[in-house]
Amino acid sequence: MKFSTREDVEVPIDVVFQALSDFDGFEKRALRRGADVERTDKLSTPGVGMAWKVGFKFRGRERTLLPKVTKFDPPNEMEVTSISGGMEVVMSVELVELSPARTRMSVGLETKPNTLSARLLVQSMKLAKANLTKRFKVAVADYAETIERDHRGVVVG
Repeated sequence: MKFSTREDVEVPIDVVFQALSDFDGFEKRALRRGADVERTDKLSTPGVGMAWKVGFKFRGRERTLLPKVTKFDPPNEMEVTSISGGMEVVMSVELVELSPARTRMSVGLETKPNTLSARLLVQSMKLAKANLTKRFKVAVADYAETIERDHRGVVVG
């Protein structure tokens, strides 16, 4: 099952990529939301091979997510592949510079079930695809607005 959307951001491409690859910031936000986050690689700079083990509670059950950076090409694209409960989820982000101060951000999310229970989950997700697609697009648009707001705050103040 695939989801995709794109947003134009009034921010230079380098700034957008820097925000998208702020893995320390993502770790801190996950910790604030109650997740257990453990870095499992030894890389000192962001790049292919960065990996984490994330434990969290979802629908009353403990879950484990194993995200890993599988593509990292600053400032053009990045891909993170995550495994959780028999499901592989690939999130890809592609950036295109429209002008020196404007960037098109294309975000894709693909789920690949590897077990019968994961296939059943994806099947039920297909029934709610319209709603899930809308939520995905809203989340990406909100994040694009956050990048713009943060950039204006840095430039202005």
